[in-house]
Amino acid sequence: MPTPRETLESKIDDASALIGIVGLGYVGLPLARAFHQAGFRVLGFDVDQSKIDALARGDNYLAHLGNDFVEEMVASGTFEATADFGRLGEPDAVLSCVPTPLGKHLEPDLSYVERTTRDIAKTLRPGQLVALESTTYPRTTRDVMLPVLEATGMTCGDDFFLAYSPEREDPGRQDASTQTIPKLVGGIDAESGRLAHKLYSMAISSVIPVASAEIAESAKLLENIFRAVNIALVNEMKVVLSEMDIDIFEVVRAASTKPFGFMPFYPGPGLGGHCIPIDPYYLTWKAREVGLSTKFIELAGEVNRSMPKYVVSRLVEALNTRGKAASTSRVLVLGLAYKPDVDDVRESPTFELIQIMQGLGVDVSYNDPHVPKTHEMRHYDIDMASVPLSAETLGTYDAVVIATHHKAYDWQMIADHAKLIIDTRDALRCVDGPRDHIVIA
Repeated sequence: MPTPRETLESKIDDASALIGIVGLGYVGLPLARAFHQAGFRVLGFDVDQSKIDALARGDNYLAHLGNDFVEEMVASGTFEATADFGRLGEPDAVLSCVPTPLGKHLEPDLSYVERTTRDIAKTLRPGQLVALESTTYPRTTRDVMLPVLEATGMTCGDDFFLAYSPEREDPGRQDASTQTIPKLVGGIDAESGRLAHKLYSMAISSVIPVASAEIAESAKLLENIFRAVNIALVNEMKVVLSEMDIDIFEVVRAASTKPFGFMPFYPGPGLGGHCIPIDPYYLTWKAREVGLSTKFIELAGEVNRSMPKYVVSRLVEALNTRGKAASTSRVLVLGLAYKPDVDDVRESPTFELIQIMQGLGVDVSYNDPHVPKTHEMRHYDIDMASVPLSAETLGTYDAVVIATHHKAYDWQMIADHAKLIIDTRDALRCVDGPRDHIVIA
C-alpha cells in the first residue's frame, strides 16, 4: 500500500492533485489561476460570500487582473469556489493566502492564520500538503501552525506535510506575473520542503528551495524591510532638501546615473499596500520577544508614517502664502489607490491625508478613475465618492494634491487649470508652462 508521501507525490506528478486555495484576494486568485493554467483542478475558499457568488458568475472583482481568466476558469469546469470550509479535507494541497494585518498597537494579528489552521486541522487527512503564503514573522509556520495540525495525532513529514512559500505579488505590474516571479519554498522538514517545491514547480517557472520555513519567512521580511528603509531614507532627504529648495526627485535621478552601488527609490506621501507598511513590524515584534530591538527598522517606520502630516503641512503653508486658510479651503486629492493604475486601496496613505485635512476643517474631495467610491476599511471609513475631473471643476478648488500618479490623468490639463498643486509623485515634471503654482511635497 502506498505511503501518504507516495500518494501525494504521484498526484503532483500527473497533475491529478486537487489544489485548495484559502483566501481569494490579491494573492489567492492569481495563484488559483496559475495552478489552473498548469492543468490542476482548483477549489477556492473564502469567507466572503460575495466573492464566491461573483466567481460563480465568472465575474472578476480584481480589475487589474482582467476578466477573461475568471470566465475561462469557470467555463472549464475544473475550478470551483466555496465558503464551506468543511470541504478543506478534499484538496490534496491547501495553500493559505489569508491576511496578516497589524493590530491597533502595531502588533501582528495572526487571527486569520490561526483560524484557517484550525479549520484545516478539522479535516486534515494523511497525504495532504499545507503551505502558508501570508507574510509573517519567523517561526510562525513551525510554532503557530504545526502544533495545531499535529494535535490531530498525525505527524508532519510522515502523514501530512507543511511548508512556507511567501507570496511576491505586485498588483498592476505588467512585466511579471505569479507564474514568472521566482518563488521561495521552505519546509518544516526536508520531505515537506521537497514536496512543496515539486508542487509549486508544476505551476511556477522558477521555484527556489531554501533550507527551512524560517529562511523563507525571514527572506520575505528582508525584501519588504529593504524597501521600507530605503523609502524612509529618501523621504527624510526630501524633507531636508525641500528646506534648501532642492528637488529630491532630480537628486534621485542624478544619483541613478551611477551604474553600480546605487538603487533608486522615490519619496511619496507615505507607504501603501498590504506589505511595505506592515511587514517590518512583524520582525520588530518578534525581536522584542527575544529581548532585542530593531531601532533602524522602527525609525524608518516613524519617518514613513510621518509623511502624510508633512504633505499636509506643505499644503497649509502653500495656501497661507496665497492668503487662504486651510479651514476655508476646498482641496481635491488625485488618487485614492496606493499605487498607479490599480484599484487597490489597502493601507493607502491617501486616507490618512484626507483624514488629517478634514481634521483641519478642509473641504476635501477625491478623484480616482479606478476607485469610484470608498468602502469601510479596518482603520478608515471616510464614505466618499470620486468626483468628476475636468478643467472646469479644477478651477473650483483652492488646491490639488497629487497622491497617486495614474496614467489616466491628463497632467498638462491639470497643470494648466489648477490654482495650486501639491505634487507628491513628481507627476508634473514634464508639463509645459509656468511652474510657480506647483509645490513638490
